[in-house]
Amino acid sequence: MKAKVIKKVADKFLLDGGCFCSARGSLREKGIFVGDEVEFDKTSLIIEKVLPRKNILVRPPLANLDRMLIVIAPVPKPDFCLVDKLIIFCKINGILPIICVNKCDILSLEQKNEINRIYSPLAKVVFVSAEQMEVDTLRKEIKGVCAFAGQSAVGKSSLINALHGEEKEEVGALAKKTERGKQTTRIVSLYKLSGRDYIADTAGFSKLDEALLNIKARDLDRYFEEFSSYLNRCKYLSCAHDKEIGCAVKAAVAAGEISKERYGSYIKIYQNLKGIKNYEKKS
Repeated sequence: MKAKVIKKVADKFLLDGGCFCSARGSLREKGIFVGDEVEFDKTSLIIEKVLPRKNILVRPPLANLDRMLIVIAPVPKPDFCLVDKLIIFCKINGILPIICVNKCDILSLEQKNEINRIYSPLAKVVFVSAEQMEVDTLRKEIKGVCAFAGQSAVGKSSLINALHGEEKEEVGALAKKTERGKQTTRIVSLYKLSGRDYIADTAGFSKLDEALLNIKARDLDRYFEEFSSYLNRCKYLSCAHDKEIGCAVKAAVAAGEISKERYGSYIKIYQNLKGIKNYEKKS
């Protein structure tokens, strides 16, 4: 029989349908991930085969991800660089990114316009409020296996609860003094919303180290699609769009054709990727 792994508990795997299975030794060594489609023996409850994967994420451990719901909110202050890294991560892994703005009941018109200006050309943007149970626009975007990602305390677990209409995930409170959230999600689990549509809360996506992007600094500009029409206009073919003279990308930023926020993210990520390379050389 075939089924989807929806949770891993110690060396057991909970399959969609409610049964716990073990895995053959060779499969345990190779690894079975939440999101895997597997074949199992209904009598022995042994997983015998993992079917081919669309993608596989090691941290957090998740397979066959179709969509990433990148959650931001007015509070805590949005980390747009994290959003941009997650969009790059999606492009690399064949995942559709969707920007989900939670707590829209306290979102100003100015903030809404800013988010739309920066991200609506790059991804679908939906505005919701878990607190007010206004999640219908988000519900329409849950197709296939979907993971929530974003800073702590933006309301990822609250959104899962609102979509289910019941308490599925522990909800953490925002630390008042630091405005940083306490991480509440410990285990990756898939919850069926309907049919073959699932949602997951993934603690590993509250941060994203550049090393997980697995790309070189010189290739980063390819993942900023708004740069594409300017890349062949730079004075130098090897232009990094940082301090070079005659850079068409920098000129486009100055002219307001590329957002300063996105360009700022590019520079931060570029410098961090260069740092990884320099560290590898020294080691």
